Amino acid sequence: MNQTLELTVPVTESKRQVFAAKFRAFWAQLDPVIRGTIVLGVLLLLTAVFGAWIAPHDPNAQSLLARLRPPMGFERAMDGYWLGTDQLGRDILSRCIHGLQLTLGIAFMGAMIGMILGSTLGLVAGLKGGVIDNFIMAVVDIQIAIPFTLLALLAVALFGGDLQVLVIVLGIAYWEQYARIIRGEVLRLREMPFIEAAVASGSSVGRIARVHILPNLVSPLVVMFTINFSNIVLLESTLSFLGLGLRPPTATLGSMVGMGRDFMPNAPWIVLAPAVLIVMVTFVLQMLGDWLRDHTDVRLRGK
Repeated sequence: MNQTLELTVPVTESKRQVFAAKFRAFWAQLDPVIRGTIVLGVLLLLTAVFGAWIAPHDPNAQSLLARLRPPMGFERAMDGYWLGTDQLGRDILSRCIHGLQLTLGIAFMGAMIGMILGSTLGLVAGLKGGVIDNFIMAVVDIQIAIPFTLLALLAVALFGGDLQVLVIVLGIAYWEQYARIIRGEVLRLREMPFIEAAVASGSSVGRIARVHILPNLVSPLVVMFTINFSNIVLLESTLSFLGLGLRPPTATLGSMVGMGRDFMPNAPWIVLAPAVLIVMVTFVLQMLGDWLRDHTDVRLRGK
């Protein structure tokens, strides 16, 4: 027993050392801007995940005696309210943390729905071809032709502004981009020799898609998901700003900007704090999306 323990401990430590060395080498070769972006993204993610423990106050607790108080350091500021209060006396910092949590969660679920829906339809269109391909591409063209804000207005008018409705609305926002790109990749892959060999060997369409095509679609899917995630964050903020998001008093970053716009001349901090968070989130996602695209695209590695 003792000999076994003596053998396993050094092996485990060596694996950790190898992993740490690889991570240090990977981190050292990154551009300083990308390093800072990753650190900022991790901080935002941890803030969203542990928001319930970090927020100093109840995000929906109202106190009319504390309404429109400026951030700490300004005249009339209240102790404990670091970013000030809104028109109902609610803590801006707590609402920003809660809004960040909801905005990222809604955007993630919407992005997942769009990726699964669009990738599936693009894969079917590329593999089947013919009438099915023409029908799916016709639906894609219709989706592109109709302004999405009108679809969102129709969905909210018919089904209300619940969380499930908002997630589904955001999920169908960019699925057509996945469908078009995945269909093009599938058509390209179908001409490859290894696909022709699989067809000649009698492999079914399902096996070809699962074993030979899907692994080659992981890289573009990851890049598209990262970029579209930031677009959905902006879209959710826009819908909430227009009053098409979740009902009050539930806070998202966009709804906070929308509800605070009437108080901007006298209390700009109500809008400034959530707006800065929206900019930070979209900046991180766009930078990481561009970095993943450059890192995974073989054609760009030698440049």
